[in-house]
Parts: sequence; C-alpha cells; structure tokens
Amino acid sequence: MSVATETLTGRDRAILRAVAAGHAELGAGSVLYVDGRYCSDQIAAWRLTAAGLIRAAEGATGERVPAVLVGSFS
Repeated sequence: MSVATETLTGRDRAILRAVAAGHAELGAGSVLYVDGRYCSDQIAAWRLTAAGLIRAAEGATGERVPAVLVGSFS
C-alpha cells in the first residue's frame, strides 16, 4: 500500500508528529497508544502502519514498544 503525503489527513499528520516526538507506542495488532493512552482512531493507526509509514521498534512480541517513523515527512 502506498500513501502520498498529499493524501494524509490532519489526524494522520498529528499521529506522525506524535510518533516523531516519541509520544507513541504500538502494541499487539498495531494498537496505538499516545502518551500512554489508547488512540481513539485505530483505523488511522492501522492505515499508517499498513502503508509502512510507522512501525514498532524492536521488542518482545505482545509488549507495547515505541512506535517509530519509517522515512521522513514534512
């Protein structure tokens, strides 16, 4: 799946900023947490993960681990 940065929503960009700032974690099944709280837009989180824009940092399976950007965005 490919997502051009022109097609990102404002919420997508906010999630990417949170990931870039180190405020996001991914759990099992690409469940996203921001500042330790469940992200209410899991569809956006899944879409960004499936598009390869964010991924989980290395860690044990099933644990919440930091989310990291793949590439760079403006």
